[in-house]
Amino acid sequence: MNYRVFGRCGWAVSEVGFGAWAIGGSWGKVDEEDAVAALHRAIDCGVNFIDTADVYGDGKSERLIARVLKDRKERVFVATKAGRRLVPHTADGYTEENLTKFVERSLKNLEVETIDLLQLHCPPTEVYYRPEVFAALDKLVAQGKIRYYGVSVEKVEEGLKAIEYPGVRSVQIIFNIFRQRPAELFFARCREKRVAIIARVPLASGLLTGKITKDTVFPPDDHRNFNRYGQAFDRGETFAGVDFEKGLQAVEELRALVPQGFTMAQFALKWILMFPEVSTVIPGAKNPRQAEENAKASDLPPLREEVMESIREIYKKYMLPDVHHRW
Repeated sequence: MNYRVFGRCGWAVSEVGFGAWAIGGSWGKVDEEDAVAALHRAIDCGVNFIDTADVYGDGKSERLIARVLKDRKERVFVATKAGRRLVPHTADGYTEENLTKFVERSLKNLEVETIDLLQLHCPPTEVYYRPEVFAALDKLVAQGKIRYYGVSVEKVEEGLKAIEYPGVRSVQIIFNIFRQRPAELFFARCREKRVAIIARVPLASGLLTGKITKDTVFPPDDHRNFNRYGQAFDRGETFAGVDFEKGLQAVEELRALVPQGFTMAQFALKWILMFPEVSTVIPGAKNPRQAEENAKASDLPPLREEVMESIREIYKKYMLPDVHHRW
């Protein structure tokens, strides 16, 4: 496992982290013992950054992480998120009182005195224009309830606005072979300000594993079934917002580019890691085998420039017209 500096926090984090959405819910059935074993295996493989949220399984994901970390001696950085518990989810709900309440609940779930990194969980765009929200986060830092804070965003524009606030240490954003826009301008701005970048949805909800076909059936409680067109939350979170059929066509062309010794998923993760601005990428894993396969992407050789260029051309052909300017 290779490690990268996490922005101004100064942490050395594994460049492949662990995304804990799937072990909380919305990805079909996940056996709890498999989830625990996946977390342990990831840490065995050198992973020391775990990303979760208070709404993943209504706190289940956070509690599973706490259970695992009780048995580990390694220093593992845990990032969680707050805001999506609001009903309705509006900018007016991002008050000091509500944020404090959410943080205290996560502290209890994670069984810690201080949260390493708290992220606003894809709030409405208007929140980024309310300095009082970020002042409330500064207060939580001063109180010792959170060590640092960042944001999770849907749009590049939200990320650019967020990093104007000096306290924002990280931005989590969708970045993968199907969603390349962040690399154009946003990465350079983060590099200038030494803001950490967490790349999420790296495998486009499984499309980039190469294991999904047009005949794949997703369970009713899987977001790849109930949110394919953005019915429940932002469409970009499911299959990275790409048209399912076009995504499958693009995957077929990408297969020819996968180097010997790589799985398709490792190829997709390595593509992300070719960008030095990315601090960590957070694929999910439902079992130990997936966790180990993800972690191994770190030690695979870099992709050749001609492969990177071919990937750009496939993106331009299939994704750019529909996806590029939406997020």
